[in-house]
Amino acid sequence: MFEIIVAGGWMMLPIILCSVAVIAITVERYWTLNPAKIAPRNLLAQVWSWIKNNQIDAARLRELKQSSPLGQILAAGLSNSRHGREVMKDSIQEAANQVIHQLEKYVGLLGTIAAIAPLLGLLGTVFGMIKVFSAIMLEGGSGNTAALAGGISEALITTAAGLGVAIPAMIFHRFFLRRIDSIVVTMEEESIKLVDALHSDRRVDVKLV
Repeated sequence: MFEIIVAGGWMMLPIILCSVAVIAITVERYWTLNPAKIAPRNLLAQVWSWIKNNQIDAARLRELKQSSPLGQILAAGLSNSRHGREVMKDSIQEAANQVIHQLEKYVGLLGTIAAIAPLLGLLGTVFGMIKVFSAIMLEGGSGNTAALAGGISEALITTAAGLGVAIPAMIFHRFFLRRIDSIVVTMEEESIKLVDALHSDRRVDVKLV
C-alpha cells in the first residue's frame, strides 16, 4: 500500500487528507444525526403531560431545552406561547433555524470533497503524463521504459485514488442530506402539533425551513 501511495506522487497527499476528512465527518455525523436522539418519539407526549398538569416552569423549560434539539425547539415555542400564535410560531422557526444549522454541520464539506477529489486525481494524472512526455523528449523519442512506466503509474493511481475518495463522499453526502430532511419533517410535525394543541382555534402552518 505504501509503495502505491509513493508511486502516486505528491498529489496523493491532499487526496489522503481528503479521505481522512471523509472518514472523520462520516463517523461524527452518523453518530450525531441519530433521529431517536434529535427528535425523541415520546417527547411531545411528555410535554403535553406537563402542560395538562400545570408543571411548566423555568426549570422544566431548561430541562426540555437541554434534552434534545427537538426539545430546544419546543421550549422556544412554549416560552412564548402566551404571546399568541404568531409569536410562538416565530420563536419555533428561529430555534429551528439554529438546530438545522447544527444538523448540517460538516455535511457541506463532504459535498465539497466529493467535487474536488476527482479534480485532484485529474491533476495528478496531468502531472504523470507530463513526466511521460518529458521522458520521451529526453530520450529522443523512444523514452526510458522505467520513466514511462512511472509516469503512467502515477497518472492512473491518482485518478483511481481521487475517484475512490469522491464516490463514498458523494454517497454519504446524499445520505446525510436525506436523513436531515427526514428529521426536519418530524420536528416540523411535532411543532405543529404543539401549536395546534395550545392554539386550537385555528391551525398554524409552522415551517422549519
